[in-house]
Amino acid sequence: MIPWVQLDTAKTPDGGQELRLKRRGAEFSILLGSNELMNSRLSGSEEALASLTCQRIAGRSQPKILIGGLGMGFTLRAALAELGADAGIVVAELVPAVVAWARGPMAAVFGGCLDDPRVIVRESDVGQLMRSEAAAWDAILLDVDNGPEGIVHKANDALYSLAGLNSARAALKPGGVLAVWSQGPDSGFTRRLKQAGFAVEEVKVRANGKRGARHVVWVAINGLRPAAASAKL
Repeated sequence: MIPWVQLDTAKTPDGGQELRLKRRGAEFSILLGSNELMNSRLSGSEEALASLTCQRIAGRSQPKILIGGLGMGFTLRAALAELGADAGIVVAELVPAVVAWARGPMAAVFGGCLDDPRVIVRESDVGQLMRSEAAAWDAILLDVDNGPEGIVHKANDALYSLAGLNSARAALKPGGVLAVWSQGPDSGFTRRLKQAGFAVEEVKVRANGKRGARHVVWVAINGLRPAAASAKL
């Protein structure tokens, strides 16, 4: 069997943990300590994050998409395949090394998608980008942790709080979509999405097409009721 080779490491934004990039032949893995965050052979649920979202904003003129987390580019590539030439996608990635890996050792995995004229990569916090402009996005896709809890960056907890979800909703255009990837279900997060005024669908998807572990994508539509009222629930 071909052994795994560690290619690089990077500190998480708080400096307390270490991301590791490993390769085995043509296969890549990104780990947080000993916990595998993603693998280049398993892309189905991350692609579903994009396809489920794009289906719900189909037909919009010049859609603006914000993706939180570059990862191995599965969500980005799937979104590019679904969207037309007039779309604009901003990818927020907080760890500069992940962007460097995408342009370096994992360039073949990314297949040139970072050079697509529709794409802008920002080495910044997706939460800050959401809060910087109101009613700016047709869709916001979050895949920055293994679920609605700050794992890679503890400050990401704020993204999944009621206040964070209200901020996300304020950043979306009417009828816009907030989609969140998770390794598994979380009933508390579903309740908070509803409290924030989203119409919520919880979709179970396979890690790799029709095979692999069952992951969860929340598809939340902005437009159920005013966010100010939801904060009182």
